[in-house]
Amino acid sequence: MASEKKDKTHLKKSRGQKKRKTISSRSCNFVLYIISLLRIIYNYVVSYIFDYVYSDVSSKKLPPVNDDLVLDSCVTIVNKIKTKQVSCRHVVECFIQRINQVNPIINAVVDFRYDKALAEADEYDKLIQLADSEDKINLIFDGKPLFGVPFTSKESTGAKGMAWTFGMLSRVGMKCHEDAEIVKSLKTAGAIHIANTNVPELNLWCETRNKVYGQTNNPYDTRRTAGGSSGGESSLVSASGSPLGLGTDIGGSARIPAFNCGIFGHKLTTGIINTKGMTFRMGTEKHTMVSAGPLTKYAEDLTPVIKALVGPEKSIEMKLDQQVDLSSLKYFYVDNPKDRRLSPISDELQMSLIRVINSISSITDLPPLKVTLPGVRYSYTLWRYWMSKEEDSDFPGALGNLETRISVWQEVPKLIVGQSKHTLAAILKLIDLELPKVNEIWAEAETEKLSKELSTLLGDDSVLFFPSSPTTAKRHYEPFLYPYNFSYWAIFNVLKLPVTQVPLGLGKNGLPLGIQVVAGKNQDRLCVAVAKHLESTFGGWKPPFTSSA
Repeated sequence: MASEKKDKTHLKKSRGQKKRKTISSRSCNFVLYIISLLRIIYNYVVSYIFDYVYSDVSSKKLPPVNDDLVLDSCVTIVNKIKTKQVSCRHVVECFIQRINQVNPIINAVVDFRYDKALAEADEYDKLIQLADSEDKINLIFDGKPLFGVPFTSKESTGAKGMAWTFGMLSRVGMKCHEDAEIVKSLKTAGAIHIANTNVPELNLWCETRNKVYGQTNNPYDTRRTAGGSSGGESSLVSASGSPLGLGTDIGGSARIPAFNCGIFGHKLTTGIINTKGMTFRMGTEKHTMVSAGPLTKYAEDLTPVIKALVGPEKSIEMKLDQQVDLSSLKYFYVDNPKDRRLSPISDELQMSLIRVINSISSITDLPPLKVTLPGVRYSYTLWRYWMSKEEDSDFPGALGNLETRISVWQEVPKLIVGQSKHTLAAILKLIDLELPKVNEIWAEAETEKLSKELSTLLGDDSVLFFPSSPTTAKRHYEPFLYPYNFSYWAIFNVLKLPVTQVPLGLGKNGLPLGIQVVAGKNQDRLCVAVAKHLESTFGGWKPPFTSSA
């Protein structure tokens, strides 16, 4: 009897626990439903307000090109120079002319070295003229995969004799005394630096705007953001004002604007380039999330630029010249990061992902496999933690040009009365630094767990498709109301993986669509190979201007 009574009591307790769990689960689901509903209402209200604000504002149209040469890829330009179809001077002149056409509209170029670039082009032309045999021509081009190709770079990346303000009023008039290492690398590969482009103040925001040079516009719709921090680069490349942009990336800084402006943007595996000359960096950091990479209109240009940036030894180590058999790769995808702070992915970008999956399914026996990566839901929190560990993470000191520390308590009142010398984005960063810190033990454990999970998943023969953004490019200032959405890109800075941002044509509002292609460490060539396939399938970059034909 006692045993039977005990069993009944246990059964009763068990049923009670199950009932409480059911109630708890229902309560949790109800709360999540309310949160989702509030998110929908919030998105609708914000969209309505910005529709109203911009209802009487027209987008400025870019003019057609005067010379089709500016539509060519870097690879094509090099071949035309090598076969003497065009001179280096003509190439540089064409892009200078195009910059003069489009820059009044997009406000991308903030400093230039046209005379020096033309002089360098003339020197290259003399070398070619003196070469009286094919062997001598080949010798000139040997080790210079970007011979005669003009390129532009961010104003925050050092270039000798060029403005170096980082978009800060306190640095107006400052010039850089030497080239950043990544600028040197492109020059060594034969590229010709022609101009520097706009950035957000001190690079830390997903829109390109500052109080020195103003705001850069999206070439597809000037009422919308070009992204940041490499917004000037991406806008100019897409507008055909430059065949090659040099981007840097610590939280999506190259890939965000590449997505918004409809071009290819590649973030190299972290740790394989020298960071000296990138803002205040000295290239001696032991641990950093920052990397760099090319911004181009065409996928075929990614590999030669990557090779130029990493050098011949690492190019061999990374097998950059080795062909990739796409049918033998394994493919995975994430369709929802499940971070409640992020905006849900729009229907047209979800459809873009589905089309990518279908395209890959046609070339491989194993269709892409959907995966859930629980740690991804902490993307912003993990990125915020690791930003605090950057060796140059004293943001108030950097904002004070390393001469004074900017106080959030002084800047917020100045902002309110319109007297601050800093942008809203910079002040919001100061405010963020006053918020509670991320738990160190938890963040490092979660990062290691997610890193191992992805390392095991990807190995050296797999790629991951990951959403680029929840929506196409937002209207100017609208990203302030969605401050966490850059986390779609930033998580891969935390994990230090190579990523290629791939354009997938234009959406219903005429703005670029895209997808991120992620691979294991040092497997950059896999990202590029898949990018080339997607370009051939979906058409890649679409000009943000009408043809002159």
